[in-house]
Amino acid sequence: MNKIKITLGIDIGGTNTAFGFVDQNGKMIDEVSILTKGWEEAEKLFDRIHKKVSKLYKKYSAQYELIGVGVGAPNANYYKGIIVNPPNLQWGDVDVIAQLKEYFNLPVFITNDANATAIGEMLFGAAKGMKDFIVITLGTGLGGGVVINGKVVYGADGFAGELGHTCIEPNGRKCGCGNSGCLEAYVSATGIKRTVFELLAKRMDESPLRKIKYADLNAKIIYDAAKQGDPIALEAFEYTGRLLGISLANFAVFSRPEAFILFGGLAAAGDLIMKPAKKYMEEHLLITFKNKIKILSSGLADGNSAVLGAAALAWNELDGRKVLQE
Repeated sequence: MNKIKITLGIDIGGTNTAFGFVDQNGKMIDEVSILTKGWEEAEKLFDRIHKKVSKLYKKYSAQYELIGVGVGAPNANYYKGIIVNPPNLQWGDVDVIAQLKEYFNLPVFITNDANATAIGEMLFGAAKGMKDFIVITLGTGLGGGVVINGKVVYGADGFAGELGHTCIEPNGRKCGCGNSGCLEAYVSATGIKRTVFELLAKRMDESPLRKIKYADLNAKIIYDAAKQGDPIALEAFEYTGRLLGISLANFAVFSRPEAFILFGGLAAAGDLIMKPAKKYMEEHLLITFKNKIKILSSGLADGNSAVLGAAALAWNELDGRKVLQE
């Protein structure tokens, strides 16, 4: 019996690391999550991953053949195979590919989490059949994965696509990167939280959000308040959507994507973020682009989307190297 080929997708996060087996159609065979323990050496995480994967694979080895490993991680460099001083992980620079190859005698590939998501959308999600699109990840920060003619844009050094650090407001809010006015400081779960507190200071509207401490506020609470008609929350989403829409119009100029695909926790707000983003994007698009570019929600399955993206990276690279035909 010919075994079904699968890849291992690994998503390294600041708190948890998830990994699972994915077939060529994007079906998740199984998935596991463990604590990253970012205060420990990276080698210890890879050792724990290997032990868990080995145990899990025993259940499926009679039916499936593992042929490659894909990794999505913050500050990952596709060209060099390293993670560069990742946030929330006390690692410094880590040669991930070299270390994982000590455990897995397989091809290993790595890119940042936003690029992995873009490849996942192209193979298994909302961008299936598209060759030109941009994924915007809206989580704690804002990431970007740019695909042109079916290929992720990595740039000269592997770090292209950091769209969250384009400047939307000169002399604006301080960003975690050290610059001021970055899009990420406004359009992200952290950004909308900052917006709410600015609005609370400027306006006198009654709002349940006034009773919540800054440390306790999150995007879900703001979303729930907006759904209940809270004026502060509604304005926060309108403002966030406006800045996102203007930025999408700017991004459209350099690659003329068929679609923007929004992914992540803040994107789950649906029309609260989608409608103003679409409205202001259309207002600021070049006339030749108007009404031609879609804004779509992610098509990846909830709960394992990051792992699917990492596994998709491996499938995409293996396909390009014709390994699948061997």
